[in-house]
Amino acid sequence: MSEVARFIAKVQENIEGLRADTAVRQATRDWVAAIAPHKYTYNFTWLGRPIIQFPQDLAEMQEIIWVTKPDLIIETGIAHGGSLIFHASMLQLLGNHGQVLGVDIDIRDHNRAEIEAHPMFERIEMIQGSSIDDSIADQVRAIADGAKRVMVVLDSNHTHAHVERELELYAPLVTKDCYLVVCDTLIEDMPAGSFPDRPWDKGDNPATAVEAFLAATDRFEVDVAIDAKLQISVAPGGYLKCVAD
Repeated sequence: MSEVARFIAKVQENIEGLRADTAVRQATRDWVAAIAPHKYTYNFTWLGRPIIQFPQDLAEMQEIIWVTKPDLIIETGIAHGGSLIFHASMLQLLGNHGQVLGVDIDIRDHNRAEIEAHPMFERIEMIQGSSIDDSIADQVRAIADGAKRVMVVLDSNHTHAHVERELELYAPLVTKDCYLVVCDTLIEDMPAGSFPDRPWDKGDNPATAVEAFLAATDRFEVDVAIDAKLQISVAPGGYLKCVAD
């Protein structure tokens, strides 16, 4: 066995150990619940733009992009644009012609201006409108039609009904061996009432939508190794690999 292969095997052993350690998993959930009131994810930027993600998820996303090499990344939910910039910068490093398409119901003027002024904007296109509006979905499908490898990230409204409809509209666009990432499934692990100013809560969130989605399809499966590896993630059970055309 080569040194490279030996190191990879050791990492896999580490991941399997984490998967089996329920005490560590519970400690992680406790930490996430404790840190949530401090809006921890707001503390980070990517190339100058707020990204509102756990750093662990950013590390995982770059691994996925490097391995799968999508030529189109579709993301619902733009906010400050940090994730768009992140995805565009990863595609830039790949050196391909890849593009990022962002969809948001309200792209605020100051955020749009900052995104459009960013060096990565040449790889970005934005559509304003609800991601579950049929006319918006039609625009997305038209753009995706010419792409060979498509990745989708869902990170907009986090209610069950909204995410369920997004999955119906956008999961078919994901190509085999690429990923459909459903963000904020961690809401299901939080105590009920953790989001009093939001329409989502325990029992009504992306995790419940993913559960229903997976029960009705064999094109996707949860990449459980990612959950074990990351431990801290906004998307436990939300990294879905497309395993069939």
